Amino acid sequence: MAGLVKIDDEVITTDQFIKYLKLNGQYDKLIEELVKDKLTVLSARKQGIGVSPEDIQQRADQFRRVLGLHRAKQMNAFLDAKGISLEELEAHITDLIFKEQILERVVSDPAVKEYYNLNSPKFGTVDISHMILDSEGKAREMISILDEAPDLFEEMAKQHSIADAEKAGRIGKITRGSLPPTIEAKVFNSKEGAILGPFPCGDGTFFEIIRVNARKPARLDHDTSEQIRKRLKDEWLAARLREHRVQTL
Repeated sequence: MAGLVKIDDEVITTDQFIKYLKLNGQYDKLIEELVKDKLTVLSARKQGIGVSPEDIQQRADQFRRVLGLHRAKQMNAFLDAKGISLEELEAHITDLIFKEQILERVVSDPAVKEYYNLNSPKFGTVDISHMILDSEGKAREMISILDEAPDLFEEMAKQHSIADAEKAGRIGKITRGSLPPTIEAKVFNSKEGAILGPFPCGDGTFFEIIRVNARKPARLDHDTSEQIRKRLKDEWLAARLREHRVQTL
């Protein structure tokens, strides 16, 4: 087994390094990313996406400039120090280009627009505040007061809520899927300023009151587009995982 680091006379091996990653909870995540990368490249190759020598050379030149390796001698010394051959670097660059090109198709502007048109209700947001009380009686008493004086919500949350009191109960912007379905339906269908609840929460011994501060209808803006691109990528990768048998050794 190969050594990675030497501290005085003690050598840290690759096996020790892998066990360190496993014990620190990092191994599975790194393996998952590696598998996703490899499946993406496989899919690109299957779809006949091409990478030209010019593409590879351009990206290699960019790699050298970023690292300040302006001469061939400097580049060779860098690769030798890393234990990486020129062929391995070119293969790595090729895979990067494959991934970029296929993912550009997956998350293209037309794909984003189509996804939005089919799922636009998911992208409306609601800004909310809440307070948590330790009995239903207290919660109902708060609601009766707020029905008459809704502007007292922040003050009452600071004084009486057992959660987020320091923020006056402010939660902020939420999207669909952030709340239990029965509560979510009421929140997203209520007007601005509505006081809702009390809703049982936790193990049923606590009760929540929610105020709808503001509503933002769905719109295909930059933030929504980025959310959709992430979803498209995640869904595409999940589909690729289902096409192959992946085993951790």
